[in-house]
Amino acid sequence: MHGGSGAVISYNGEIYNYRELQKDLAYGHTFLTQSDTEVILAAYEKSGYSCLDRLRGMFAFAIYDGDTLFCARDRFGIKPFYYVESNGIFAFASEAKALLGFLDSVETDPTAFSDYITFQFPLEGRTLFKGVNELPPGHFLVVRDGKIRCERYWDVHYEPDFDHDLKWFETRLQDLMADSISAHLVSDVPVGTYLSGGIDSSLVTMLSKDGITRAFHGKFAEDPAYDESAFARISADAAGVPLEETVITSRDFISHIEDVIYHLDFPLAGPGSFPQFMVSKLASRHVKAVLGGQGGDEIFAGYARYLIAYFEQCINAALEGTYRNGNFVVTPETIIPNLESLKEYKPLIRRFWSKGLFGPMDERYFFLIDRAPDIENELVPEAVDRQAVYDRFCAIFNSSRNVRKEAYLDSMMHFDFKTLLPALLHVEDRMSMAHGLESRVPFMDQALVEFAATVPADIKFKAGNMKHLLKKSFAGILPEAIANRRDKMGFPVPLQEWMQGSIHEFVGDTLEKTQSRSYMARGNKAANFRENGQFGRKTWGLLCLELWQQRFHDRGHEFRTMLN
Repeated sequence: MHGGSGAVISYNGEIYNYRELQKDLAYGHTFLTQSDTEVILAAYEKSGYSCLDRLRGMFAFAIYDGDTLFCARDRFGIKPFYYVESNGIFAFASEAKALLGFLDSVETDPTAFSDYITFQFPLEGRTLFKGVNELPPGHFLVVRDGKIRCERYWDVHYEPDFDHDLKWFETRLQDLMADSISAHLVSDVPVGTYLSGGIDSSLVTMLSKDGITRAFHGKFAEDPAYDESAFARISADAAGVPLEETVITSRDFISHIEDVIYHLDFPLAGPGSFPQFMVSKLASRHVKAVLGGQGGDEIFAGYARYLIAYFEQCINAALEGTYRNGNFVVTPETIIPNLESLKEYKPLIRRFWSKGLFGPMDERYFFLIDRAPDIENELVPEAVDRQAVYDRFCAIFNSSRNVRKEAYLDSMMHFDFKTLLPALLHVEDRMSMAHGLESRVPFMDQALVEFAATVPADIKFKAGNMKHLLKKSFAGILPEAIANRRDKMGFPVPLQEWMQGSIHEFVGDTLEKTQSRSYMARGNKAANFRENGQFGRKTWGLLCLELWQQRFHDRGHEFRTMLN
């Protein structure tokens, strides 16, 4: 779109407050459309780079005004922005694969590879494609006179508010959630919700029930242990909305896993991308936009590993007699009743404590989230630079710029917010857009995220109760069976079970081909199924890498021809 001053914009996303901005910008600007695209251009022409401070929503855009290219990405990384600098050319796109033709060759970035093996996602704006960079969330980029400048325009800061009580936080959260839901429901097309049966997606569904047409759920009927459809139906019935279900099978996995890798551009995060792909496929038959619960775990302390890590520190503090000195938000006595929620995580706890006990908090959390031990025996030693990965982890985990108080919980949440969350949002966006479906995430609203960062840990995580504030604030809305669940597993896939039968041959044949890869140790059996954990993350990581190599690296020459 062209602006009044001659500027041109390429844009992807949704600005939820564009109507309010249009009214504010009406003086001195004649709007020719009712689109948010024109509003962004008008805001830029009036305020320059600071226009970003006024945008509420998910976006990635580039504006060219004759001598400057101004590119920006939303605060949380909901919408993608990739770029390359190659042979005097600056190119950008919303998909990494679209830029491969500008590279001399398709290669794996060794630093990003080390990160992926460790965390299942790269850090610091890297991608697994060497030479393809990702504009980080909350950043803008300026290209002028052949020079590139990248700056952060927004960040999250954990500054606990000790001036208000629990009731105030509950009321404030209720208001912010209602406002965010209302903004995300603005649409001229039918809207639905993803509904897994967990707290976050159930809450989004309950709060948006008057603005959606139906909810969508994926179930694994082949294995009852992975079937959460009963909980999804409880939430759908409570909200009074129809529930559409799709049965996800091992045959679907064989048929679509290559599509998943293609649309992701490169492997990252866990197996949840596959069922997300299948549910999005279902939703796209009924609606054009869907609301999801992504982000609730990262801003309201919803991961079991927070409880595992904190429990260890409580034991240590109890032994030292220091747990009442103000640095601990839970005590050994109060945390014990909530340990039942860790029942499914006993293997993880066993492995975590096998690495030692009571060490520095950064070291202990790194051990807790480190995936490399699951897979490193299959790799050549030089494939992963463990010390460099740890140093990059510590730079984020120990950032005093973001976490200014001594708060173990906030440090853990901050790392996940900056690293894991963008990877999960990547999955959310790519798996929905693969089917022409727009996914919106109400938990990722600036006011809500900034508020959550001020909630003291003893309110957010009282007695080790994950998502305590969220559950307390909406106790009258969430069905009791959902609010009190202690067995929610996220979106797990029965890979380990399938690998014992229906997909054994497919996975085995694929992993046999990894022996030709430079990062694989010779003579090791990549598909050692019996050594996998419950959710088969070892095989998932190797399988995705091999399918990615086949699709992009082995066919790298094809991307050069795309530009001709």
